[in-house]
Amino acid sequence: MSERIGAEVKELALSIRGMTCGACAARVERSLNELEGVSAQVNFASERASIVLSATVPVPVLIKQVESAGYGAELAGGAHSAEDDRAEDDRRVRSLGRRLIVSGLLLMPICEGSVAFSLGTWIRFPFWQWLLIALAAPVVTWAAWPFHAAAIRSARTRTATMDTLVSMGIGAATGWSLYAMFFRDSYEPQRSALYVLLHQSGGAIYLDVAAGVTTFLLAGRFYEAWARRRTGNALRALAAVGAKEVVLLQDDDTEIRVPASGVRVGARFVVRPGETIATDGLVLLGQSAVDRSSMTGEAVPVDAGKGDQVLGGTVVMSGRLIVAATRVGGDTQLAHMLNMVERAQVEKAAVQRLADRIAGVFVPTVMALALLTFALWMLTVGSVEEAFSAALSVLIIACPCALGLATPTALRVASGRGAQLGIFFKGHQALESSKAIDTVVLDKTGTVTEGKMQVVDYELMPGVSRATLLHFAGAVEQASEHAVAEAIVAASRQELDALPQPEEFESLPGLGARGLVDRHQVLVGRARLFADREVELPDSVVTQCAAWETAGHTAIVVGQDAEILGAVAVADTVKPSAAPAVRELQRLGLECILLTGDNQATAEAVAADIGVRWVVAGALPDQKVSLVKELQAEGRAVAMVGDGVNDGPALATADLGLAMSSGTDVAINAADLILVRDDLAVVPDAISLARRTVRTIRGNLVWAFGYNVVALPLAAFGRLDPLIAAGAMAFSSAFVVWNSSRIRHFNGSHRLLKAHPRAGASLLLAPHPKTSPRAH
Repeated sequence: MSERIGAEVKELALSIRGMTCGACAARVERSLNELEGVSAQVNFASERASIVLSATVPVPVLIKQVESAGYGAELAGGAHSAEDDRAEDDRRVRSLGRRLIVSGLLLMPICEGSVAFSLGTWIRFPFWQWLLIALAAPVVTWAAWPFHAAAIRSARTRTATMDTLVSMGIGAATGWSLYAMFFRDSYEPQRSALYVLLHQSGGAIYLDVAAGVTTFLLAGRFYEAWARRRTGNALRALAAVGAKEVVLLQDDDTEIRVPASGVRVGARFVVRPGETIATDGLVLLGQSAVDRSSMTGEAVPVDAGKGDQVLGGTVVMSGRLIVAATRVGGDTQLAHMLNMVERAQVEKAAVQRLADRIAGVFVPTVMALALLTFALWMLTVGSVEEAFSAALSVLIIACPCALGLATPTALRVASGRGAQLGIFFKGHQALESSKAIDTVVLDKTGTVTEGKMQVVDYELMPGVSRATLLHFAGAVEQASEHAVAEAIVAASRQELDALPQPEEFESLPGLGARGLVDRHQVLVGRARLFADREVELPDSVVTQCAAWETAGHTAIVVGQDAEILGAVAVADTVKPSAAPAVRELQRLGLECILLTGDNQATAEAVAADIGVRWVVAGALPDQKVSLVKELQAEGRAVAMVGDGVNDGPALATADLGLAMSSGTDVAINAADLILVRDDLAVVPDAISLARRTVRTIRGNLVWAFGYNVVALPLAAFGRLDPLIAAGAMAFSSAFVVWNSSRIRHFNGSHRLLKAHPRAGASLLLAPHPKTSPRAH
């Protein structure tokens, strides 16, 4: 990428190094936003700054601005690769792990020595002070160096962060301990040993506090880094599923093996069993089962043949495919989805922006509160030790880290888990809307149904075989491009070895088609076509055609030389996952509406098949938008699920838009959630995952805010020992990370329905909560 971001590039991302808490993220964000024409959002959990430019700004200026705030930065996606991210995560975990081991091994001897030597002089021996110093020095210097280094960087820019509080706490505890050991007798005989033990953290020697703060916080930081690496590995694994090499077909059909990066749109390439499809494409030749589990989480491979779209990163299982590349590099579906995940992780919800503002002013507030606590204790009690202990507890207990981690950590984990299941969040809007959703509007064609017409039934006259009927019907219809004709031809080719070419062909718009096959005049079309030619239909055909049309199928009659051979029923079949998905949505308390531009009979037939009672048929795109707005006017929170161009406006209007990735770009761009799996059961999964993420974020924030509200007054009033404060502070951040990491175990409730197909049946039998005149 060029160093200068011109008018044609409006967005970029920076990788930020050196942030240790939410206050750091707030400071970097504030520093970047000071530049004219720059709007930045900084995410502590993902260590990224998302920048929108309204003016021409050189990238070095942005980086220098970050550095002026005391942090490092580089252009994301540039020289810094996924492998660099992995190496950096591994380095951080190893470094923190080594420091944690050393401090953990030395903590107990330091605590025992600090308490013992504080309680009495009778157990002291010559140079006992140096023994304690020898034990504590590696902990409060080398092990605690990440906190000191960050505090020094902040001091150079005249700012303060969470690490400033930690470094000050460790330094104050160590400094007071040195003073007490060498310049003052720490034993006070007028007070009992029990009083000292309960109220003064082992007397005037606070090396146990310094070591405890270091150890507990290192443990919290190590867990954060480990969880971040684990989440990052999941997304990096998804990004790395693509093939490294590809076998290209030359114009003379010779094969050459080249790097996958060399594939261009339109290029033909070969994929053999066990190989990974290099990029998104269209199957030109061959048939195979394709394992899409890496992309969509589907356990069962899907069949792919001529004319089917395939995704880069999926694996061919059984047959050889020749594929024409349709999208390559950053234009592939996988690349677009991962870009959505990255943007969603950097984007901030309203509640997180509030937390960041609080974290930005929290550190100086805590420092002032610590000074005030020390002064008040000195005025009221007069004991330097007790005043110092209370002020030290205030310094140590404060934890804006939990505030900074509350939302982005949960979203980061949810994004990774969602991507593994084929669910991609485009931003916080999807999360913030999901909690209120009470109505789900389902588009029919391509969403509830396969979106592809198929022959589903036959009516044959006596003495006529199905092969004979398909022989003549398929021969005529193969010259037609109509969807119904394609279904009949597909059924004919599946049943027969070959189809004859019609000697004559005539398309009859709105009625059917006519052709000369094997010297026989063949008519294929609706009943009206035969009525217009005064060809009488047998009663059995008339009755069966009427039954099919009532069921929402298209009835096609086949005749030869004024003699009826039979009829076929063609329909857009319902996806097997549709009915279980509707049951699960209803179990979640959501009301389902089937919305379609198709006729009422077909819509009601499909609705009855999947268990939906509220049907809106014959809806044009503007009427779909009107329905969504009408539902919202009634106080409903509406989710819309669709895949077509005509669904785009409704998806954008709905409170939550969910688009099938197999759909059009219009639908995908308008939606808030993208569902990669062509499986309607992923819809309740997506809503459940979004709701669970919102609950997790709320729990994190309640803990983070509540913890500080309760702990700070306790510390200020001397009711919280500094060592306990250190443990509680580390636990606060670790709890937020652990609570967020539980989202990784989300598996999707629809699998329970598959295991127990009768689950939710009672919901289908229950009276419908609302009857709407729009259903008729």
